[in-house]
Amino acid sequence: MKGRTAAILMAALLALYIVLIGWRAVQFVATGEPVAVGIGIALIVLPLVGAWALGRELLFGVRSQRLVAVLDAEGELPEETLPTRASGRPLRDAADEDFARFQAEVEAAPEDWRAWFRLGLAYDAAGDRRRARKAIIRAIALERAAH
Repeated sequence: MKGRTAAILMAALLALYIVLIGWRAVQFVATGEPVAVGIGIALIVLPLVGAWALGRELLFGVRSQRLVAVLDAEGELPEETLPTRASGRPLRDAADEDFARFQAEVEAAPEDWRAWFRLGLAYDAAGDRRRARKAIIRAIALERAAH
């Protein structure tokens, strides 16, 4: 729940930033000075890119949370049995050892979104955020294609 609250707070702060930068961009363009107009146009593009990125992140969060709920209801979420650091993050060596099981699940059933999602969680536990995100995106795509 802390993660969701933090994401909502960060999204609200980013939205406020986008609005304020957008307002400043309009002010720059309104001056009519060529350099100021150029800066204004650049500042208009930045909030649009920011809004697009924010939308993608929120959509990713909602979709992945929905898959967590489905796996939890089915009793198929992996148990958190890995030893952890004081911060609560799993020890990388233990996560790496546990990873092979989830990789084998995906190799055995490459079209199973549940296997891909659990692999994404294993990547995350091992500290590989980029691959974790790719695996979870793949799980989302497979689940959506199944419906």
